[in-house]
Amino acid sequence: MAQYLALENYAVDFQDYFPSMIARLGAEAFIVELCNGFRLLMDCDKGLITFESLKRNSSLLGLYDIGDEELVCMLLEGDLDGDGALSQMEFCILMLRLSPGLKQDRSMRWPEDDFDVSF
Repeated sequence: MAQYLALENYAVDFQDYFPSMIARLGAEAFIVELCNGFRLLMDCDKGLITFESLKRNSSLLGLYDIGDEELVCMLLEGDLDGDGALSQMEFCILMLRLSPGLKQDRSMRWPEDDFDVSF
């Protein structure tokens, strides 16, 4: 089922593959894949997704004509500590939170609390 993400006058149509990825890979391997996505977008020197690294790598997301304001909104949506950038944990939390399919599937089993996502 396609979902729509609206950022004021900018709408992105996307297919939510997270539930099927988790079913196929398992929760731990899925988290590993999210962390791989984080590494694609991060600033290698800072170890964070910054405005500059997101702008530089936005084409990897298929966002060729996205404006600076939308990029800032994306960062602010997941920035839990207020530093203006996304850590790996903030990125993973944001991705999970934005998945409509995961919100609907309350039966999803996640790794134990001691699962380490600092690969």
